[in-house]
Amino acid sequence: MSASADPAGSADTAKEGSYGSGARILTIGIASTGIFTFAYLALASHSLDKTAYGRVSLLWSVMFVILSVIYRPIEQLLSRTIADRRARGAKSRSLRVPAMIQAAFAATFLIVALALRPRIEKSLFDGSSALYWILVIGVMAYAGSYFARGWLAGNERFALYGSLVFLESTSRFLFALLAAIGVTHGQTAVSVGMAVAPFVSLCVVPFALTRSGVMRRRPVSYAEHEAPAIEAAFEGPAAAQAEEASGDLSMAHGARFAVSVFGIMLAEQALMNAAVLIVNAKSGAALAGFVFNVLMIVRAPLQLFQAVQTSILPHLAGLEARESADEFAHAIRVTVMAIAGFEGLCAVGLLAIGPQVMSAALGDKGFTYQRGGLALVAVGMGFHLVAGTLNQAALARHRAGLSAAAWLLSAALFVGWVASSVMSNEVMRVEVGYAGAAFILCCLLFALYRRPADVEAPVPATA
Repeated sequence: MSASADPAGSADTAKEGSYGSGARILTIGIASTGIFTFAYLALASHSLDKTAYGRVSLLWSVMFVILSVIYRPIEQLLSRTIADRRARGAKSRSLRVPAMIQAAFAATFLIVALALRPRIEKSLFDGSSALYWILVIGVMAYAGSYFARGWLAGNERFALYGSLVFLESTSRFLFALLAAIGVTHGQTAVSVGMAVAPFVSLCVVPFALTRSGVMRRRPVSYAEHEAPAIEAAFEGPAAAQAEEASGDLSMAHGARFAVSVFGIMLAEQALMNAAVLIVNAKSGAALAGFVFNVLMIVRAPLQLFQAVQTSILPHLAGLEARESADEFAHAIRVTVMAIAGFEGLCAVGLLAIGPQVMSAALGDKGFTYQRGGLALVAVGMGFHLVAGTLNQAALARHRAGLSAAAWLLSAALFVGWVASSVMSNEVMRVEVGYAGAAFILCCLLFALYRRPADVEAPVPATA
């Protein structure tokens, strides 16, 4: 049969090409975002004294830990749900449930932040009310930004997704640039960019809605409005129930997914930041700063990997909905092989020139980078990225709860290991602990990936 006579195959090929090109565009957007983010922090460090920059960097860390934990779950929920609907050909449904869950997370943050305002201002920002309000306004504004990201990812509008994060990073960068050239000055002038950036990023939303037809729908005729209802009446209750199950989302089902991803994000933040906090409490800020630098080997690749995570979840959800098991496995296999190659290059490079590069780029803070330890962290980074890929497979297959259990167990083991005195060298203890925890996490998620598909079936929506 000729290619022209196989519309299904042509559609699949076009969709695969669209996915690949979209993922590449998104990767470029997020890579550019990483560059402007690094530039923002670098200019801030040169424009501010050590104490002021310390407050700004702490504000940055606190804000983006909160954003990852409370908003990424809704982004992933929207991405998976919309992609699943599109793959099944289900009619578009209201996004009321994800919006309500997102609003609940934001309201909870606001209540806690207002109740703890004196403590937050004093303990985190040395009494600065300006930094406190930048934190509150920024976190609240990002609720809309992350909701838009989920909608764009689910509809595979990756170019607009990349534009959104690019606008966010460049607008924030401009505030540091103005301070660097002397137009403004002080920590507040630099930090306010964190609160403005999410508002600027939402400029892509009207364009996205216009292009999708949401803002330019024509009036619907009586026949067009009544025909679907008449057809559904003749198709019977079974068809209507199937449409409801695949096309809608109940509060209970959505909340379970969001809570599970909340646990995943919390565990990932523990893997990334708990060691720094524990070392700071036990041995002081200097060694904690050195540990932070060591873990930069992980932070930079994880930021770039967000492009893969964002694009692969709706892709896998669509394949799962169409029951394309071979394509599903192929997507996972290709991603894991790419990660393995990247991790291998990083490990070899760190063994060869790691200490010199780390000292030149980040400083040694009076400590010594060890080649073996740096390479070990790179190996752990590889396991971490593979675990992230297998996690997206678990989310696409409605196994968020089991995936969250694997993440939380691995994070708990890591925290316990770092807090112990098993190894006298604290830096080496962090390096070994991170690599070990990432390996355990990867094994647990691989075991989950290999389980039969009917172990944890999706819960039908009823609302």
